[in-house]
Amino acid sequence: MMTSFFAGCPALPRRAAILAASFAGILALLLTAAGPLHAQDKDPVVAKVSGVDIHQSDLAVAEAEAGQIPPMSPDAKKDYLVQFMADVILVSKAAEAKKIGDSADFRRKMEFERRKLLMSDLMQSVGKAALTDATMHKVYEDAVKQLGNEQEVHARHILIRAPAGDEKASEAAKAKIEAIIVRLNKGEDFAKVAKEVTEDPSGKANGGDLGYFTKEQMVPEFSEIAFKLDKGKISGPVKTQFGWHVIKVEDKRVKPPPKFEEVKPQIEQFVVRKAQAELVQKLRSENKIEKFYKPAEPAKTDAPAKKDEPTKKQ
Repeated sequence: MMTSFFAGCPALPRRAAILAASFAGILALLLTAAGPLHAQDKDPVVAKVSGVDIHQSDLAVAEAEAGQIPPMSPDAKKDYLVQFMADVILVSKAAEAKKIGDSADFRRKMEFERRKLLMSDLMQSVGKAALTDATMHKVYEDAVKQLGNEQEVHARHILIRAPAGDEKASEAAKAKIEAIIVRLNKGEDFAKVAKEVTEDPSGKANGGDLGYFTKEQMVPEFSEIAFKLDKGKISGPVKTQFGWHVIKVEDKRVKPPPKFEEVKPQIEQFVVRKAQAELVQKLRSENKIEKFYKPAEPAKTDAPAKKDEPTKKQ
């Protein structure tokens, strides 16, 4: 399936939010240093804090770093970001007054953040360059080939509920289903009967229509019967954890692949992360990494436990 095909994408680092005055100082220093590079006509000054200009482009940087911003109008958002930048500048100036920026610890943090920003920008550049139409379509085509010929059934059902462990209720529910099957075998329309008698709320609205589903999407007892029935046939009583059912198979088919546009966001994410991971692996292989300690032994893993059978309520 397409979801499982993309599930193994490597996780990559994300840009950290500004959470402390130390990093606020870094950003303020970077903004101050970048001041002369602003083109005044294209990047206007929107505010000034203690002599430090805040440009329109600074708000874009602030928005990327500020994290999730509450819903608000464009004007309110602009004011929010200006205030955010103002706080960064004011707190960073207070930190400078206390000579926090002169400490070796701060310089180490600043160098680390500089490297993170460089890494982040390069990763974004590599990911963007990888997003070609040809690459994305090839990923899609390769994924479609892996889908195989998974079967789907389109079925309707009627459910009479019976609490688990209540034998008396189960016998009564089975008797009701048997009576319903008699009606269906006499030619009554399945959808109409379902709307009349089923105890599945959605079935009352749509005539018991379950649409297309794969074998793994239903509880085993239900799937076993549904996939054995021929198109147009009606089952006998079928017991599941929900009660007693009668099933009618409307159609059978090989599951069609999703359309490219439906999975394009997943493909884009996969292509970007793959390109970024390949860059990291290439750099690791081309450079020497020395570790002046004994690395921990890889953890031993037992054989994976067998997954439970997937279920879907009827």
